[in-house]
Amino acid sequence: MPSKGSSKLATAGAVFAIVVVIGVGVAGTLGGSWLGTGRARKTPGDEASKRQLRLARIDVHTHINPDGLERALGIMDLYGIDGMVNLSGYSAGPPKHMLEKQVEMAKNSGGRIAVFANVNFMRALGQAHYGIRSDFGVALAEELVLAKEVGAIGLKIPKGLGLGYPHPHEERPLAVDDAGLDPLFEKAGELGMPIAIHTGDPKAFWLPADEKNERWDELQAHPEWSFVGGKVPSWQALYDAFERRVARHPKTTFIGVHFGNNPEDPERVGQMLDKYPNLVIDTAARVPEIGRQNAAKMHMFFEKYQDRILFGTDLGVGSTQDEMMYGSNGSNPPTLDDERRYFASTWRYFESTDRQFESPTPIQGRWKIDGLGLSEPVLRKLYFQNAARILKWKPEPRPVSPVLRAPNRDAGATPK
Repeated sequence: MPSKGSSKLATAGAVFAIVVVIGVGVAGTLGGSWLGTGRARKTPGDEASKRQLRLARIDVHTHINPDGLERALGIMDLYGIDGMVNLSGYSAGPPKHMLEKQVEMAKNSGGRIAVFANVNFMRALGQAHYGIRSDFGVALAEELVLAKEVGAIGLKIPKGLGLGYPHPHEERPLAVDDAGLDPLFEKAGELGMPIAIHTGDPKAFWLPADEKNERWDELQAHPEWSFVGGKVPSWQALYDAFERRVARHPKTTFIGVHFGNNPEDPERVGQMLDKYPNLVIDTAARVPEIGRQNAAKMHMFFEKYQDRILFGTDLGVGSTQDEMMYGSNGSNPPTLDDERRYFASTWRYFESTDRQFESPTPIQGRWKIDGLGLSEPVLRKLYFQNAARILKWKPEPRPVSPVLRAPNRDAGATPK
């Protein structure tokens, strides 16, 4: 989901500022009706429905405000999510000790929430700019060590790297693959902390923001998300820098968020996965985009890379409904109907072979999507096992009533 901050660079001596992303999404239960608690109707003679199933789920991509715990737990209970990873951990230490607060909030979840830290790019780059400390990458690596001690299990790099964080000595954004940051990425590997990295944004945001743009609805609501005319790199330049960064640190695990930062081109994402064993991807807030791809090809993609894809939603959680975020919001606050549609369509995409139904986030595009009907073994990896292995974190599945397989679901069938 795009941030609402401007990508305009700070010039020499100017104030360093940027707003970082939050997001959306959620998950439910295998089978069942696509709404509510996910209970399925039992069909006589349906062999699959005779077995009661409960798939554990970890949502690896959420953004939970410090005051959002109660609402987050309620959503997890309602939609069958056993664990959430909060990518908005913020940074540790003074003046606000925000990571400490987020870790404490996670502890109060009963083991259901884990936290990725953020590091304070603006402070480190500001110190380098003013000559206080030039080795900003080392400073950020030291901050990551502290974050690990506080309790973070990973690091989130927002799209501000490449699009907005200013180079300390030049009037351009700091590049994703800037060598000065090498110590930070190397340290993450040494500490065993996966890096969830967001690079770029939808390709349509680099095209004219008019009625011909397929993301026109979104850009009308958020005109500041357009990069046309801005002093930012091209989409391709950002993606190339992302690849160089992944290649440079083979001992560091990268989670390419938003379907590897390139949901418009699954073939290219597959090439990246083939080439870099240290790269995995998540599905956060990109079901609308991958859902309009050829369903048979996407089914094969999920089969081939079944050990490399993590379920994520980009759910943003605050203490009130107005603070919620489901993939991408429009001009008006999101509603509970938006929430129900988001979860129902998300489950339907992964678990059914239905055709041409509404996407979880219609504002991201007016097209319909086609379901994949993934097999149970692949769903188990997607929803839980891959995340538990890569994050080395395994929340206990919730003791909820079993859920039956949806009677209209042809498990494992390859979509036409």
